[in-house]
Amino acid sequence: MSEGVQDGAVRHSVYMEEALLEAKKAAAIGEVPIGAVVVRADGEIIGRGYNQRETLKDPTAHAEVLALREAALVYGDWRLTGCRLYVTVEPCVMCAGAILLARVEEVVFGTLSPKGGALVSTLSLYDIQGFNHYPRVCAGILDDRCAMMLADFFSKRRRDKR
Repeated sequence: MSEGVQDGAVRHSVYMEEALLEAKKAAAIGEVPIGAVVVRADGEIIGRGYNQRETLKDPTAHAEVLALREAALVYGDWRLTGCRLYVTVEPCVMCAGAILLARVEEVVFGTLSPKGGALVSTLSLYDIQGFNHYPRVCAGILDDRCAMMLADFFSKRRRDKR
């Protein structure tokens, strides 16, 4: 592994840790534990979000969308050019579309979403030709921890239903 790749992996891990902190907030209120942060090119986190669909009674209150909304306010523009979005779970179609429309430079995610992921798992949205912007995608950052957080949440939910 080259030095640049190692540096990138370390940097990605630092921001994914921040996304995991957001996911813990979701779990604490009974929401599916997915968290996201938006990071400017200079390394400043300008947007944070965690799932709040049940809490807000809003089907669009996904971690990514909430983080993008906050980032746009802080950034002062809906075009988040030069920014990266870190999210603990592969984005769904809605979130992948929002990332694309926000002109995010790169989306970095932790674990795959085999039932709804729109970047790798069920669809590769960014492989469709004709969009005017295509973010880079980096998958698998802190994958085990992100996957375990989801598995623990759903395991607890199943136990509580019994």
